[in-house]
Amino acid sequence: MATIAFLLNGTPQRCYVSPDTTILTLLREHLAHTGTKEGCASGDCGACTVAIGEPTAGRQHFTSANACITPAHQLQGRHLVTVEGLSEKGHLHPAQEAMIECHGSQCGFCTPGIVMSLFTLHNDLTQRPSPLTPERLEAALGGNLCRCTGYRPIRDAALRMNDIAYQCPQWFDASLPASASDTQTIDTAEPASFFAQPTSLAALTQLRQSAPQARLVAGGTDLWLESTQRLATLDQLIDVSRVAELLTVEEAVCEDQGGWWIGAGVTYTQLEPLFDKHFPAFAHLLHRLGSQQIRNRGTLGGNIANASPIGDTPPVLLALGAQLELASVNGKRYLALEDFFLDYKKTALATDEVVSRIFIPQPVDGSQLRVWKLSKRREDDISALLGAFSYRVEQSVIRDVRIAFGGMAATPKRALAAEAALEGSAITRQAFRAAQQALEDDFQPMSDVRGSHHYRQQAAQNLIERLYLSLSAPDQEVMLHAYAH
Repeated sequence: MATIAFLLNGTPQRCYVSPDTTILTLLREHLAHTGTKEGCASGDCGACTVAIGEPTAGRQHFTSANACITPAHQLQGRHLVTVEGLSEKGHLHPAQEAMIECHGSQCGFCTPGIVMSLFTLHNDLTQRPSPLTPERLEAALGGNLCRCTGYRPIRDAALRMNDIAYQCPQWFDASLPASASDTQTIDTAEPASFFAQPTSLAALTQLRQSAPQARLVAGGTDLWLESTQRLATLDQLIDVSRVAELLTVEEAVCEDQGGWWIGAGVTYTQLEPLFDKHFPAFAHLLHRLGSQQIRNRGTLGGNIANASPIGDTPPVLLALGAQLELASVNGKRYLALEDFFLDYKKTALATDEVVSRIFIPQPVDGSQLRVWKLSKRREDDISALLGAFSYRVEQSVIRDVRIAFGGMAATPKRALAAEAALEGSAITRQAFRAAQQALEDDFQPMSDVRGSHHYRQQAAQNLIERLYLSLSAPDQEVMLHAYAH
């Protein structure tokens, strides 16, 4: 059990809850704030969206989150804003006012979540004025589903809200006293329950050694489904979201290989500026990696340590030649990512180790990266298949080829035979046909609800065909352009 001190719509709160309590349960069952609704309990529909604020440069910066799968204990020292807190002295927030004026609500069940996503968008536009592009609007609302009005009135409300006058309430930039925000009471009187929230890597590794059975939680976007969907009890937890060393991005400047060390707790949203600048294809993929709410919480380290064969980022990291830093009380060791995945959900991580950082090498001059994801829905869906291709073209010859797939094996895996077929070859149909045939030596994919063995094998070959067409006719579109490929 833990005592959580936080602000709720500007009012200090102190709650005593079990480690696996979600923000949604805390609001509805402990605090009687029922404006936030439960829809899917899996982070898909967005009905439960809330805003979580952290002080940044003297002001509160709010990000959207799915309350149904966000651990309540991560509110410690934070500012939680729900739909009940937006109006001030009878005056509605512009997001609420615009939804009314544009007839954006019908049954109203999804409306609180939509309003909270618009609230965070309005806050961003106010703090960092910039054009509201269709892509930015789609990203902000991509995690909110509506079955009644359709999306045109909601889109109109988003475009309208910045024209409505608004004055921030006095509590908007409030923060907890340091004595309340920096401490958390942990009760371990119950022998079956264990919870800790370390703030340093040294403390984390000590805890990992003493409690190897405890589950590690960062964003909780996957782990918490065990609670909400399988009804499992998560009472042995180590929350890594406050470990300082896991929250940094550092550029490594070396004579032999530069790059970036990315803390395992850095979220996808925080990585977008780096990827936009150096790995635009990777940045583009992030727009299809869950919703904005998920990207605000999910972490690169969590996606790797989860070891899912259909995780979106591992194939890209494999194609880029990423390495891992694994930490324990005995020190650190370094491992190529391709050596980390052993079998389905099995990794080379020792019981007393944690993934602390990920190293992504700086692209060499002329290198290119292509990433293509196939899924049933364009947005907010799990991959059926994902292919990542890194290469360099030199005088019409393809070199430094690295190809990796997710969804083709029990682990994310490189296509070594296909790489060998292309390495040093001219960009010809024959060479790429050989690479397509080599995939049969690389993979024997399984059949499941997302795709059959035949579908996955054919789709992977088609992605190699798409790469060939892209290289042989670089000035032509291979397929109709879409915001997310």
